[in-house]
Amino acid sequence: MNRIIIPDGYRSVLDEYDTQRAIAYIKETFQNEFSSALNLKRVSAPLFVTEESGLNDNLNGFERPVSFDIPAVGTSAQVVHSLAKWKRLALKRYNFSVGNGLYTDMNAIRRDEELDNIHSIYVDQWDWEKIITRENRNLDYLKLIVRSIVQAICNTNDQLRVRYPQLKTKLCREVSFITTQELEDMYPDLDDHQREDAYVREHHTACIMQIGGKLRSGKPHGGRAPDYDDWELNCDIFFWNDVLGHALEISSMGIRVDEESLDRQLTISGCNSRRELPFHKMLLAGELPLTIGGGIGQSRLSMLMMGCAHIGEVQSSVWDEATIQACENAGVRLL
Repeated sequence: MNRIIIPDGYRSVLDEYDTQRAIAYIKETFQNEFSSALNLKRVSAPLFVTEESGLNDNLNGFERPVSFDIPAVGTSAQVVHSLAKWKRLALKRYNFSVGNGLYTDMNAIRRDEELDNIHSIYVDQWDWEKIITRENRNLDYLKLIVRSIVQAICNTNDQLRVRYPQLKTKLCREVSFITTQELEDMYPDLDDHQREDAYVREHHTACIMQIGGKLRSGKPHGGRAPDYDDWELNCDIFFWNDVLGHALEISSMGIRVDEESLDRQLTISGCNSRRELPFHKMLLAGELPLTIGGGIGQSRLSMLMMGCAHIGEVQSSVWDEATIQACENAGVRLL
């Protein structure tokens, strides 16, 4: 059985019909708040890319993409893990200018995901990317964008609670920032997830920065592919989830690699073969714009605001029989 937590006495706040209406309201409202705050325009995006393009996200390096052949084209394709690289190329192709950006619906299948209350093999998120100047490649600018995203989330939650007064989720607008090294120094005897829980339990809304590189302990805090985020200028955004009693990651984002940081991170990671891929050649040659970007989980945002105990309450996916039975026994309605 995959891991699952059923909070004592849990019951869905909304019925099936209002659940669907609330999901639609959250998505529409947040898109408006978010795109306005960051000056983003909506675009269409691919569900799959060719392997040789180098555009798929390698995540932590061990996840297997869903692949299939396309006889009519004479090649094979992979369902995207994310659009981290595609977005940056799209900004160049669509002639976006500095200060402007794009967002899109990203749907993915992560076949090797370990399933629990907040993880599914189906991933739905808003992927976004924005062109910045070289002067913006610093932690102060990263924090500015993080605060804008948090405000858009909190504004959406406030409007949702007006529409559905029975929903009681309260979100903290004040963001507490900390680096992964500071977090390790603070909680040296805890693992990555335990550190996140301990910190976010105290601060409610947190941004954990500088993910991917090794810490003084010799271990990194979580995994990050070497070819999209700059490990010195990236972060995850967390909110405290009262229903589950855990930190809930809502967004993974960061200022993207430039020529120097890509070169360094490919070497550190032993991924030098990627230098020959079309996307990476363009990046190393300085032919792509400098950007900041990330993903914001649609289902996670919905379950947080609606006080749901399981991500299957706000998205339709596939679950093992034991999880289905445990949810049914506890009155947790899976879509």
